Amino acid sequence: MEEEIVEEFKKGGFSLDEEEEIAKKCLTFCINYNLKPSELVSSWEVYYLNRQLNEAIVQDAEMDGFLQHLQNALKEAVIKEETALHFYSSKDVDMILNDEVGDTKEDILGSPTDRSQGLYPEPLDATPQTNGNIFSSGKSSKHLTPFGQRTNKFMTKFSVNNMPCTDVGEKARDQENDEDDIIKKVQPQKRCSLIVHESRPEPGCRFMYDRIEDRFNALENRIKRCTTALVASGLYEEPVDPTVASQKSIFTVGMICCDGEGHLNEKSTLLQSSVEHSGGQRVRLELQKLSQFSVFPGQVVGIEGHNPSGHCLIASKLVDSIPLSATADVNFRPTKKQALDQEIQFTDLSCIQAELSVIIASGPFSTTDNLLFEPLTELLTYATRKPPQVLILLGPFLDSEHIEIKKGTTDRSFDEIFHLEILRRLQDYAEYMGSDVRVILMPSTRDASHDFVFPQPPFEIHPPDLKHQVISIPNPGAFEVNQVKIGCCTVDILKHLSGEEMSRNPSDGMPNDRMSRLANHILRQQSFYPLYPPAEGIPLDFSLAPEALHISSIPDILILPSDMKYFVKVLSLGEGDEQVKCICVNPGRLSKGEGGGTFAELNYCGGPDTTNASIIGI
Repeated sequence: MEEEIVEEFKKGGFSLDEEEEIAKKCLTFCINYNLKPSELVSSWEVYYLNRQLNEAIVQDAEMDGFLQHLQNALKEAVIKEETALHFYSSKDVDMILNDEVGDTKEDILGSPTDRSQGLYPEPLDATPQTNGNIFSSGKSSKHLTPFGQRTNKFMTKFSVNNMPCTDVGEKARDQENDEDDIIKKVQPQKRCSLIVHESRPEPGCRFMYDRIEDRFNALENRIKRCTTALVASGLYEEPVDPTVASQKSIFTVGMICCDGEGHLNEKSTLLQSSVEHSGGQRVRLELQKLSQFSVFPGQVVGIEGHNPSGHCLIASKLVDSIPLSATADVNFRPTKKQALDQEIQFTDLSCIQAELSVIIASGPFSTTDNLLFEPLTELLTYATRKPPQVLILLGPFLDSEHIEIKKGTTDRSFDEIFHLEILRRLQDYAEYMGSDVRVILMPSTRDASHDFVFPQPPFEIHPPDLKHQVISIPNPGAFEVNQVKIGCCTVDILKHLSGEEMSRNPSDGMPNDRMSRLANHILRQQSFYPLYPPAEGIPLDFSLAPEALHISSIPDILILPSDMKYFVKVLSLGEGDEQVKCICVNPGRLSKGEGGGTFAELNYCGGPDTTNASIIGI
């Protein structure tokens, strides 16, 4: 049969690069997919034309892609066998789950003429009975996937146990999910209060109207706000022009810049002061006398030093943290707050204790080899066994970097995939768990079904009867749950800062936690994205809402999903009585390649020092 395969390729005008190896693989394809050699070569011709390969040479490197092509063709053939789409009533679902036999023709509804009518189907009254695929929105794949064949499930990879706790601190149980036939519904903890800090941009906003004036005003306002805070603290005098030659020690405030397009170094560091003090001019900054520092482009700092020649400011002290004392925002409108519970608007929130159980997961929510969204299904299954008060899901939901999205091989629009594969699962989860559970969504600039801009408006989702349970917030965004302040940003600022930061560690040999230092920059600068110019590929638009990037108050929990290794760290800001602590969480990615990734589980009990947290591998 191998000889017949080779002969068929030659008849089609193709030559084989590694004939023996390719013939063996093609023989396997024929056996697995019940194909004749002629049918296999016909499929190769389609693959060859779709990929627009230049030479008529069958290469071994293309075999993996050809296998994916055969799998997709088989999947399409299975779908075509279904004569029409239909929706089941709750009676039909009860009967199927209980293996009952009956005539259900009269309850079967035809496919609606408008596909959007099926985006939010009627809620199911029956309790689902399944073996772990509880929130699947479509048919399960007949082929085993690498994700489905994994052996280690829900393994605790990292934990912080600051107090005895019955839930979060213990090892993640259900290592094999116990493969229960029925996933028992576990009642969550008491319902939590939720207040979303509404800010621009709003859904449907116009973008790509960014002007140089908008960027200038946004950067100038950051410098002004920092200057006002430093002077108001009483520790520093009014800043002066750093470009004027002076033998005396001076104090100035400005933004770190790089003299060129390369990486920041000690020879290319500049300081750009405000228009008020120096007309926005830049001066070279000499950091040689500092024993330690950590700077990056866009960082607003206070500098004590002297400029004897007028061409170089020699720093003797660097202040890289904006004081925590409240300062008036410059040209920023006040942030609105929206209570998402009618009863909360008339309740004294001071009587609610700051306790919260939360699960945090960041996309992608599908593995790279398919769009079955198996990791999301597994996460929701875990959340039914150990139900949190709040489930926070951070984009990308439909990753624009996914191979099927980049190649455009999907047969549905991005919006349809998002509604049918993501929102439908979340709707089923919220309905199944009851009104006490909340799901919060935040988009990502990598979401193929959403606006490619940063700051980013929330998703436009309006599921019936679930508007207080499934909520979308802007990126970045802030909200309060049971008086626990939470801030999130899905742009990978930690990775971007890691590539641009220049630092000098003290020579006393004390260990330095780089990830804590990078995360502290976000709080010290009071900005979700203090880096400027932004990293390549980040559509930063200052014409929309520069105030959306501003952190008005230090959150209790700061969520910064990143491609860098997962962590949970307690950050300290300020000194003495003004010291504030914040829990910073990088939950990692829910999927990595063809396998599972990680998510975070927190039990907040009054403060960072009495909080349990776990990073769980899926």
